[in-house]
Amino acid sequence: MKKLFFYLIGFVILASQSSCGYNTMVQKDETVEASWANVQNAYQRRADLIPNLVNTVKGAANFEKETLTQVMEARAKATSIQLNADQLTPENIQRFQEAQGQLSGSLSRLLATAEAYPELKANQNFLELQAQLEGTENRISVERRKFNEAVQDYNTTVRSFPNNLMAGIFGFERKGHFQAEAGAERAPTVQF
Repeated sequence: MKKLFFYLIGFVILASQSSCGYNTMVQKDETVEASWANVQNAYQRRADLIPNLVNTVKGAANFEKETLTQVMEARAKATSIQLNADQLTPENIQRFQEAQGQLSGSLSRLLATAEAYPELKANQNFLELQAQLEGTENRISVERRKFNEAVQDYNTTVRSFPNNLMAGIFGFERKGHFQAEAGAERAPTVQF
């Protein structure tokens, strides 16, 4: 009986000391969710710009249909993968990242191929869309960095003692980060 009493006292002390830990974990989980929403927003902006870019390219040049088709197919695949903040496992993030990477690759090919069309390079709509896409890619990079920082802060909190005890009880699990794509250490080659 005495042993049970000490365990109960120990649990009460631990719970009282870590009750703020629960609120902190909730707050950090919300920060991760907001950061993820910002990442998705930046990717959605890119997806929204792509049809305009493709239509401008179609209208301004007798362009390779295969390249345009690849861009639109990659866009469709990238926008079909939707993750909620509670699905941010490393595997799901990798799947999302792979689809976005395919879209980035097909966009790069489109823009590199566009260099061979002087009338397209002089088209004001194309130049504006290209500048918007460049800005959007920068936004994506910034939002991914912010997301990774929020995930690191959250993961540190849920893995630290005594928060890890409360995290286990209340189901706060580690979240996945964005990671560099395979081959990202090599600069891309552009050939004309």
